[in-house]
Order: sequence, then C-alpha cells, then structure tokens
Amino acid sequence: MCIALGALEEVLVSGIGPIRFRGRSFIAFALAPGLPVIEWLAQLDDWMRNSNGFFVGRPVILDLTSIELRRAEIEHLLSELQTRGIRIMGIEGAEPDELGPSMPPVLKGGRPVPIDRVSDGRERPTRPETTSLLIEKPLRSGQSVVFPEGGVTVLGWIASGAEVVAGDSIHVYGALRGRALAGVNGNSRARIFCNRAEPELLAIDRFYRTADDIDTSLHGRAIQAWLEGDMLRIAAVD
Repeated sequence: MCIALGALEEVLVSGIGPIRFRGRSFIAFALAPGLPVIEWLAQLDDWMRNSNGFFVGRPVILDLTSIELRRAEIEHLLSELQTRGIRIMGIEGAEPDELGPSMPPVLKGGRPVPIDRVSDGRERPTRPETTSLLIEKPLRSGQSVVFPEGGVTVLGWIASGAEVVAGDSIHVYGALRGRALAGVNGNSRARIFCNRAEPELLAIDRFYRTADDIDTSLHGRAIQAWLEGDMLRIAAVD
C-alpha cells in the first residue's frame, strides 16, 4: 500500500521577520506485518532476495493497525527491519504510550493514494487524467516506473534490476528480465503480459511469484499472468 504525506505552508512572524515553513508531499510505502512476525519476516526476506534495493531511498511506514505488539516487540521488529536496510519513518496503528522515545513517531490520517511517477533520475509532470502509460524505451537496471493510476505498456525490454509498478495490467513487448507488479491498488483483475519471460518477480495485487517459483518450461516464452482466487497463474500464450 502507498500513502501520501503532506503539509500546508505556514508563516510565523517573529521579531526578526517571517519564518516560512513550506510543506512537501511524499509517497510512502506502508508495510503491514502479520502474525507470527517471524514468518512474516521470512516472507519479506524471500521478496527482497528477488527485489534487491526495492526499499532503498523510499519512505516506509510501519502499519500496525491489524496486529497488537508490545513495546519490546515493536523495538525488535524495527531492529529487524533496519538490518534489512528498511528505515521506518513513522508508525500507524499504535498509541504514543506504546512507543519508546527513540522510536519513529505515530502517524495518523494516512490513506491509500494513487501515484503518477516515472523514476529514472528525472521527475515527470503528473497527468492525473491519464489512465495508461506508454514507455517507448527499454528500462535499464536500476530504473523504476511507478504508475498505480492505470496500466503500463513497455515497447522495449525490462532489464534485470529494473521494475514496473502499475495499478492495472502490464504489457511488455520485449523481454521481461526484471520485476513487474500489477494491480498494486488492490486490482485483482489486472494481468501481466510479456513476449519473453525471464522475470525476477511477478506480482498481482498482493500475490507474487519469484523466478524460482516459475515453471522452467515458460522461460523465454510469451506468457500471461493472472489471479485465480488466491493463486497467481502463469501460462504460455504462443
């Protein structure tokens, strides 16, 4: 889940003149652990092995609204996440007296929001009326396209270490060697299509498969992926 963090601009007038506070809005990924936490951490490790660097440089919120943890358990969880390179900037679903003074602050009022961003080192203007995004160039390792407002079509290939995150379906007309995450806003009807399957990870809604979980007979073939109940299905289309 993604949430937006923002603030309004305020001006305070002091004896030495105005002091201006300017708000900034950021997109934060919300991690919602399940119980038992040790099993959830193991699942997170599986994900991160195939999505190396996914959380690097990204704001992350720890969402505890669905579980109850004591202060010592929260401290241990934060420590485990930090060892994985995940730094938590705030916590949802906890009361201030449940947290120690060295913990991230409690955040309230977060809500899922769509994102409209293409990240390759340069910011693009947002176009909220658009429901599909066309990428005409290949995505190289380290590049990321995030577009939960709709579907994404890539005319070239997606290199290993690159990723596409979309709210609807993903179409790749070349080789898919990186990561494709479709239906990220809970769209279980989204699908993934590619002309040559060599993916590190495929995901739709909250269900995913890593390279090790994909039938080797599908390697290098044109495939589609879709959800059937709670199962991510993958089949050849040629």
